[in-house]
Amino acid sequence: MKNSKFAWLLSLLLVVALFLAACGGKEEGTKTTTETDKETTPEEEEAAVVDEEQVLNLIMTAEIPTMDSALATDAVGFDLLNNVNEGLYRLNQENVAVPAISEGEPKVSEDGLVYTFTLRDANWSDGSPVTANDFEFAWKRAMNPDTGSEYGPYMMSGVIKNATEISEGKVEYTELGVKAIDEKTLEVTLEKPIPYFLSLMSFGTFLPQKEEFVTSQGENYAKNSEAVLYNGPFSLTAWDGTGLSWKLVKNDQYWDKDTVKLTEINYDVVKETATRVNLYTNGEKDRTSLDGEYAMQYAADPELLKELETSVFYFKYNQERTGEKTPLANVNIREAISKAFNKQDLVDVVLANGSVPANYLVPKEFSFDENASDFRDVNGDMATFNVEEAQAAWEKGKAELGVTELSIEILGGDTDLSKKMDEYFKSQLETNLPGLTVTLKEVPFNVRLDLDTNQDYEIQVAGWGPDFQDPYTFMNLWLTGGGNNQMSYSNPEYDKLVNSANNELALDPAARWQAMADAEKMLIDQDFGIGPIYQRGLMFLQKPYVKGIVAHPFGGDYSYKWTYIEGKN
Repeated sequence: MKNSKFAWLLSLLLVVALFLAACGGKEEGTKTTTETDKETTPEEEEAAVVDEEQVLNLIMTAEIPTMDSALATDAVGFDLLNNVNEGLYRLNQENVAVPAISEGEPKVSEDGLVYTFTLRDANWSDGSPVTANDFEFAWKRAMNPDTGSEYGPYMMSGVIKNATEISEGKVEYTELGVKAIDEKTLEVTLEKPIPYFLSLMSFGTFLPQKEEFVTSQGENYAKNSEAVLYNGPFSLTAWDGTGLSWKLVKNDQYWDKDTVKLTEINYDVVKETATRVNLYTNGEKDRTSLDGEYAMQYAADPELLKELETSVFYFKYNQERTGEKTPLANVNIREAISKAFNKQDLVDVVLANGSVPANYLVPKEFSFDENASDFRDVNGDMATFNVEEAQAAWEKGKAELGVTELSIEILGGDTDLSKKMDEYFKSQLETNLPGLTVTLKEVPFNVRLDLDTNQDYEIQVAGWGPDFQDPYTFMNLWLTGGGNNQMSYSNPEYDKLVNSANNELALDPAARWQAMADAEKMLIDQDFGIGPIYQRGLMFLQKPYVKGIVAHPFGGDYSYKWTYIEGKN
């Protein structure tokens, strides 16, 4: 997820706890039967769940930047949108994209270009029906330049007919290949066959929006919980647009409301790890992340859960800031920084949450070829920690710039974990690169997103969670003008390799795989366009009475549609 998922992030160091963009699955409650236990029927178990207070209390580590699905670019927004809205498809408990607002599978033309969806009977939270026009309007609005969507052009270009030309300003957004045939029939025309198209339909950018409501709200749309309509399992309430608390309540208008057991989810933004742990241990919160000393302290706790995510974090090296070249425009300076800090110590001592060093962009245990081989096996590790190589590149870079000293700013988050990481980077880089002074700029998440969009930084700690299960979701970020490329990186050879993987090589899996691997090596080990840091792991405490939270490898991080409370009382 961009600055998501998406990452999602994005100084998603901010959201180590709550925004799972990887290692899908669910936490299942188990029932132990002893000699004195009475066997129960499914109906009796259902009644037992209903008798419990179905309220979940959670922590977020960042504010909500926006609830407009056309504007969302972050893990917080996509996580919430996944729970309060629903598109044509939704990821289920096994992380398979299944029909949601679409009533069954679509009809697909013989050439694989035209998908015709029939919508089920579903309502918005105001009781009005969800129609095909709601999808047509929302998707076209995301492609309208006046909307200012980043994800609309990013997700639709090369996929939906005319989206690429619209992005380039050659065609009006109204010509996007999506059309409401009638209230229940939606026709989508693609630019070319897309094997993973239906999984895209579960992603937040493709959610519907009711035209009449959006228009009536004007500039106020999605600025607070009352200025949004919901068609998913829950509705957002008590959010004023800037606050540090909000809640989700069960949406009685949801077409599958009988599946939803939770009546309420209460959120509070808490950025300090110590405070989060205290809230958990005193029973005010049902789930919290652990890092650093707290991860070590609770390593043997029976309520500890661990997962390796598919989110990867890295340094973004901005080569041009406010119209001026930065020192990061020099490839040797970028190489030096990429190799000058010990990633193993970072994950073992600073993070201590199950994360692993990332000497790559595409995560391990994420994407596999037709022979079930991990994409990671092609390139292995690149740009690894090596002080000698880092210093050699550093001296060469300084000589090329005609300087003996450099001052570089690192943009990071304002949580405890982010600050500890930034201090670690500062210490490592200043120690291993003579003449370097690192200044730290630690800001709230939404401020960092603005600085990223405006390309107003030098080095930024950022991350990405995948949007669909294919290496392309990582590789297309760094195309010239790509969705996450607010750093002036550009290499025509890289563009050629990545674009070929999504075009002429689309039906040649082996050649496509190799092209993306070659592009990754070029980005990481030749151009040093970004500096990989770690693949995120997650360690958190979760109350044993919380059952059925589903974590997704892409898109919205969590689903609470199937979550329930059992055994708390």
